[in-house]
Amino acid sequence: MALTYAIPDLHGRLDLLEGALDLITRHSSGQKFKIVTLGDYVDRGPESRQVIERLMGLKSSALDLLCLKGNHEAMMWTTSRNLAELSWWLENGGDKTLASYGAVDDLKVIPSAHLNWIADLPLIYVDHQRVFVHAAVDPRIPLSKQNEQTLLWKRYPRGFAGGHGRRHVVHGHHADPKAPVVTQGKTNLDGMAWTTGRLVIGVFVDDQNGGAVEFLEVFGPPAALAKSD
Repeated sequence: MALTYAIPDLHGRLDLLEGALDLITRHSSGQKFKIVTLGDYVDRGPESRQVIERLMGLKSSALDLLCLKGNHEAMMWTTSRNLAELSWWLENGGDKTLASYGAVDDLKVIPSAHLNWIADLPLIYVDHQRVFVHAAVDPRIPLSKQNEQTLLWKRYPRGFAGGHGRRHVVHGHHADPKAPVVTQGKTNLDGMAWTTGRLVIGVFVDDQNGGAVEFLEVFGPPAALAKSD
């Protein structure tokens, strides 16, 4: 039985990422597994640079890891390439990311390797049973024709319970401390981990349709008590 573990928005919480990796390794008990991270590794929390470096290192190891792009990585990349105003990013948590690189407003401190890694992140992952994405998919449009704005920024309307055709959608982005929020067609895993200190991980059986068979939780200090620079 192959498993897929989905990790939602980390927002600079290296402690929660480390806890998730440890918990997943123990939970899998030798079974074949994949980890899909749903984006938003940076901003708001204290260790964005360290989260990126950890994920980059894991990508080069034997671990089967797929990192998707979130809207906060898109903001970071766009601003760093002088395609958007710095203030836009800083007001959305980019100040914490720059602080993790040891700067206040100097974009030159961000290594090009980090920006290249962000640029190469896929927007969506589709297997036989599910769609994994940062924000949402448009159920009316084929998965191959979804646009970046939808995949990174869209929020489902209140009460919407569908997925995409027969596939269950697994996403983050919709911050809700009550996560996981599960409907027939989709699962929202974003429990505002960066501020609550509670990270929810979805466990999915690859050859079984529908939602998660289990949810794992990693706990760390809330934002006011988390490590700061």
